[in-house]
Amino acid sequence: MKKLFLTDTYGGYHRSIPDNDLRLTAVEKGSPMGEVLRQVWQPVAMSSEVDEVPKAIKMFGEDLVVFRTTKGEIGILDRHCSHRGTSLEYGIPSDDGIICCYHGWHFAVNGRILEMPGDRPTNNIKDKLCHAAYPAMEYEGLIFGYFGPPEDIPEFPIYDSFVIPDDKLVPYSLTYPCNWLQVHENIMDPVHAVFLHTRVTFTHFTENWGLLPDLQWVDTPTGMIYVTTRRDGDLVWIRSNDVLLPNLGQVAYVLEGGNRLKNFGNVGRVGITRWTTPIDNETCKIIGWRHFHDDQNPDGLHDEKECGLEKVDFFGQTGERPYEERQRLPGDWDAQVSQRAIANHRTEHLTSSDKGVMQLRRNLRKCIKTVEAGERLKPSPLRLPDDTIPTYCHDTVIKIPGINDENEAEVLQRIGREVTDIIVNGDYQDDENRVAEIKSRIDVLTTSLSSNLVP
Repeated sequence: MKKLFLTDTYGGYHRSIPDNDLRLTAVEKGSPMGEVLRQVWQPVAMSSEVDEVPKAIKMFGEDLVVFRTTKGEIGILDRHCSHRGTSLEYGIPSDDGIICCYHGWHFAVNGRILEMPGDRPTNNIKDKLCHAAYPAMEYEGLIFGYFGPPEDIPEFPIYDSFVIPDDKLVPYSLTYPCNWLQVHENIMDPVHAVFLHTRVTFTHFTENWGLLPDLQWVDTPTGMIYVTTRRDGDLVWIRSNDVLLPNLGQVAYVLEGGNRLKNFGNVGRVGITRWTTPIDNETCKIIGWRHFHDDQNPDGLHDEKECGLEKVDFFGQTGERPYEERQRLPGDWDAQVSQRAIANHRTEHLTSSDKGVMQLRRNLRKCIKTVEAGERLKPSPLRLPDDTIPTYCHDTVIKIPGINDENEAEVLQRIGREVTDIIVNGDYQDDENRVAEIKSRIDVLTTSLSSNLVP
């Protein structure tokens, strides 16, 4: 008898591998998750990748071309010419669009056929047909496309973490030969940082990542965060990564060690802003920005020169190292890609440490139900006075002396919970002084906890 959950040793023969449930993972047009992801702007390339010649890309399994007109306007078109199918990656950009190299058909960025020079002037087919096109825009060194219904083009959301003064956004892009979800949900799995990044082989970031934290996961107006709370002597390190549904993630400082006092990240709060974009069902791309700010790099460990096309400035994020070296010293890329081309959720044995992954999947299923009901995804109800959207990613390190007794775990949980309540809740969340108010309340909380928790 075949079994999914084995209870006997050497039971491989009796194991049953169920079919994969593709509801959350498949991204082609018409698939449940594909239709969700098409409702929001998606980055397709770094601006530096698209210069005087077009770039062939793939999104949601569609062969496309992204190009820049000679006037600088960005276009995203079906890759194959509507005439005879020649790839427009060999097209010639013009002031108004792109010209197919084969017979000179001329397409505007919106798909209008501007010219069919090889045909008789009386042929009016160009006035009746359009080439497949998608809206495009450019922001902070990234090119974005919108792949949903053209009658419902959403506003491009600007989050508060995009406009922090003196915070330099450096674009980078990494290709992963696996499904988008197993890469995206890694952001809500803080336990992997304890083992993959610290205990199993060597310390990828800093030693304190190896401390097993108190774990909590909290829904926010934009998605969800994890909350990890660790102690190092008299310092308590509270850290949150932020998922902004459906596929945008923000990662707090990468090489942080929780050993310097820090209130809501001091100046900057975010180390990485990244979308996990689906190229097809079995390939995806992490594309976004590394944040560079003096506040998040006190030890000079970050290097913006190492960020760009297929590279980023910390360990284990690509498959470029020799295979045997990656076997001996695996990183994120190896752990995620090796889950199969599409991770089979029906073979998993999830535990309490996977609550964040489970919660993220539930939230994505809610997005699917919204879209299947014919509704639009709901944007955050909160807007700051500058029209940016509040985010919740942060590193906070506060001084609360340890009590060294059996209640320490409960104390850490309480600290994490109360700091998070200040950051996520409260009637000041859409106020122009939100950050200052959060910092002030964390200071008050720190004083209160230090007085009440220490005998």
